[in-house]
Amino acid sequence: MKAHTKETQAAMTPQKSLEYLKAGNQRFQDNLKADRDLLDQVKDTSNGQYPFATILSCIDSRVSSELIFDQGIGDIFSARVAGNFVNEDILGSMEFACKLAGTKLVVVLGHTSCGAVKGACDNAKMGNLTKLIEKITPAVNAVSEPQDASLRNSKNIEFVDHVSKKNVELTIERIMKESEVLADMQNNGEIMIIGAMYDIHSGAVTFYE
Repeated sequence: MKAHTKETQAAMTPQKSLEYLKAGNQRFQDNLKADRDLLDQVKDTSNGQYPFATILSCIDSRVSSELIFDQGIGDIFSARVAGNFVNEDILGSMEFACKLAGTKLVVVLGHTSCGAVKGACDNAKMGNLTKLIEKITPAVNAVSEPQDASLRNSKNIEFVDHVSKKNVELTIERIMKESEVLADMQNNGEIMIIGAMYDIHSGAVTFYE
């Protein structure tokens, strides 16, 4: 498999880009890999890059977008921060990726048993992590069940995973609210902005279409 070119990127649509990621994740689950020469792709992309998707994910060592979607050099932009939330720097990076570099799909990818989300559920305090966790707290507050305070913590993995999903939803809302560039592109059908969750037990990604 060759690296994407300007022509192959132009031929991609938002939906086709999504199908590429779905197919890649299925290969990952089946323990298969596309036939690609990474060093050859290094040469192919030395004078330019033409990715088809931008993925915002957590820094969790188990959730490498290139691996779980079986993508190669030059295929995707990968933004990573604990808790996969957005700020103006990440929004700016996404705007560059879509408006200037041509990606057709933005995926906000959460995952099960997320450590940053667990910290937010426990209202953890530690150095700069305190400020990071505060950005996930709105998702904790937005999940109404269970109401019993003793069950609203990191020991309740079902609650943690519900908060992770809500965090993905709220992040997409922030993208649409705080980035006029991306909102306009989505509304015009130039890109698709979609949420997803990665299951650390199965390797499967569920997209919220």
